[in-house]
Amino acid sequence: MSRENPHNARTSQSSFRDLQLKIEDLRQKRDELNKKTKDYINDLQEIEIEISNSLKIAKEKYKKRRDYWNNKVKQLKEKKIEYKTLSDNLMEDKRNLQKSEKEPHVKKQILSMKQIERKIENLERIIETEKLDIAEENSIIDKIRELASMKQEYLSTQNNHEVFKIERKIEIVKINLNKIYEQLNKWSEKSQEYHSKMLKEFQNVDKLKEEKRKLEEDLIENKKTADKFHEQYLKRMNQRKKTYKGKRPYSSGKRPVAKYNHAKKRIELIEKIKQDKLATALEKQKAGKKLNLFEARLILEKSKD
Repeated sequence: MSRENPHNARTSQSSFRDLQLKIEDLRQKRDELNKKTKDYINDLQEIEIEISNSLKIAKEKYKKRRDYWNNKVKQLKEKKIEYKTLSDNLMEDKRNLQKSEKEPHVKKQILSMKQIERKIENLERIIETEKLDIAEENSIIDKIRELASMKQEYLSTQNNHEVFKIERKIEIVKINLNKIYEQLNKWSEKSQEYHSKMLKEFQNVDKLKEEKRKLEEDLIENKKTADKFHEQYLKRMNQRKKTYKGKRPYSSGKRPVAKYNHAKKRIELIEKIKQDKLATALEKQKAGKKLNLFEARLILEKSKD
């Protein structure tokens, strides 16, 4: 058997080394991109959790509380309308009653009341400021009692008069309306407070969704690039397998065949992991569970085969 030409041996050795370096370079680039793909997927999962949490807070916390106060405001507005209608009706009743009765008579009573009060005040001032003997003071006190009795009669007449009864009702309605307006302001502010908080959470969700969209675009581009390097890697591996099948290229103390076997096992392992992931993704799809982007891509690639 003739000995192999040393020049050819050196050429073979150099070609194998160049090919091996290219394979290692492709493998390294592919693995780096695959790592980035994994990082992208982890980032996407974190963003999805944040989106879910923000939506939960917005809907289950702030929206519920806002709706609660909105409902209270709605009920109070209905009550306000009810009291305003009652007030308008009472005012109309008062006007009609004043027209049907002799309004001047009512005014005369009010005027007489004021006169009585002034007389009582004047008599009390005389007792306080002037020097009176017992008889004079007793006489003035008797007059004050008489005037006070007249005042009480007028008050009793007024209190029993329909106009005054209606006026008392109107005053009560006004007091209730003022309370309603105060409550409306407080409850409306509460509703607005939780509405603003809810909107803030929804705005955060929109921001996170935009981040997610950009990450998904980067992930897809990164995965495409990784796939290209992987295809080139497999192509070079096949080239090495075909070129050096049955041969033992020269190397300084290293066994190319062992390296090839190691690379082959690595490819087989990666393929097995991919198939396991695909099986898991198919099970999740069958069970109606949510798939992440990587699992969806594996199923899509399988459907193209």
